[in-house]
Amino acid sequence: MTVKDLKNKISKPVTKFNTGGFRPKNTIEESWIGKVFAYNEDEDIPLDKNGDQMFPLAQFYLPNLPYVHPSLKDTKLITVFVSAEWPECFDDMGDHWVIREYNNLENIQIKNIENSDSFINAFPLHAELDENDFPLWDGGGLSLEDEAEILKLEDEGVIDDYFDITDEITAHIYDHKIGGYPSFCQSGIGDADGFGKGFQFVFQISSDEKANFNVVDNGSLMFAKNNDTKQWSLYYDFY
Repeated sequence: MTVKDLKNKISKPVTKFNTGGFRPKNTIEESWIGKVFAYNEDEDIPLDKNGDQMFPLAQFYLPNLPYVHPSLKDTKLITVFVSAEWPECFDDMGDHWVIREYNNLENIQIKNIENSDSFINAFPLHAELDENDFPLWDGGGLSLEDEAEILKLEDEGVIDDYFDITDEITAHIYDHKIGGYPSFCQSGIGDADGFGKGFQFVFQISSDEKANFNVVDNGSLMFAKNNDTKQWSLYYDFY
């Protein structure tokens, strides 16, 4: 396998998000961090296991995004909430974090509700396409076969190291994103079954200084979905 073949094989498209920098229209067609205003009629901000309101963390409107993960092909809108008390990795959804998926928007209402205790600053998110997100070397999503191919190219002197394939060390996208590979700070768990059998990494929300959101120490919340059970899994790490 040539370097070009391997590069094409392991790269993945992604919608990445930049925080703020433009005036929002405050319509359902926008994506946000630190703000959720789309709810069904009978929905409110969810409560954590202590009975406290969670923090509205993000809202993603999917139909106008340049890339959507296949696991979200029937989804129109996602909202994300987190508790003030951090969950353990792989905690079941409900006590400390909640994802709401909407396959249609017929019953969606715009509600001006917020958690007055939330410290997360609300900003609209600008979406853009990046065709080439690459996995991190240490458990970031490379298969054993692809790792073997890379090591073979190193042994043959075709490349010096993995970063000769990805062109540059910054080829991995650490931003908020849908698709691509998870942004591990420590040794990773891959992008598939490490999240649980049948799960596949779908999107992440990263530490964001502008939004005053920090995952412990500059980490990311990484969300994976099981297409058979429709369940979600959450993992995070930090520096």
